[in-house]
Amino acid sequence: MDQPAPTPIQPPDPNTSAHERVYRTLRGRIMAGEMEPGVALTLRGIGREFDVSMTPAREAVRRLAAEGALTLSSSGRVTTPDLSPERIEELAALRALLEPELAARALPRAHNALIERLRTINGRVAEVVAKHDVTGYIRSNLEFHRTLYLRAQAPAMLAMVETVWLQLGPTMRALYQSRDRSDLQKHHRSILAALAAGDEPGLRLAVRTDVTQGLRMLVGL
Repeated sequence: MDQPAPTPIQPPDPNTSAHERVYRTLRGRIMAGEMEPGVALTLRGIGREFDVSMTPAREAVRRLAAEGALTLSSSGRVTTPDLSPERIEELAALRALLEPELAARALPRAHNALIERLRTINGRVAEVVAKHDVTGYIRSNLEFHRTLYLRAQAPAMLAMVETVWLQLGPTMRALYQSRDRSDLQKHHRSILAALAAGDEPGLRLAVRTDVTQGLRMLVGL
């Protein structure tokens, strides 16, 4: 079974459903790099945008802060992560450890239908890159990786990886805006070739290279 576990059913409390809506929408925006690093948010502003009271806005922010998606200062100031080079390197190292392992676990279940689906997603990556659509690129890139990793049937490991993606979202936006990139699919093609060949060492290497190269360029490693 390659689908994520369903979200536990919540009681029909209007505040709970409002909080979940705010949380999931903001989480998706941050992970996809729709926000720059260091952008300030206010509970009032979130409340106005989503037409909710302060309580669900505050709870959503607290959840996102606990995941590292937002920074919440002692004064109550809320910002998107503005990561130091050391923190970027740490998160890149986590990706390099976890994602090749997820890909390797997915390999025995990587049948032709999955490979074709990944090729289709990679085609969309090329389209958004040609349009210089940064958010579209990040979304499509994450979809490529998530689609493969779901086959690993390792939900705890995937949840850890998604938390890393979440913390890196604004930084990834800054990275891809600042670099001239003409072939962002070449490592994906290496991943696809290794999957088709059943080559686990090649797959691990291709995934590790793909998930770390851009971040290491950003911090000059």
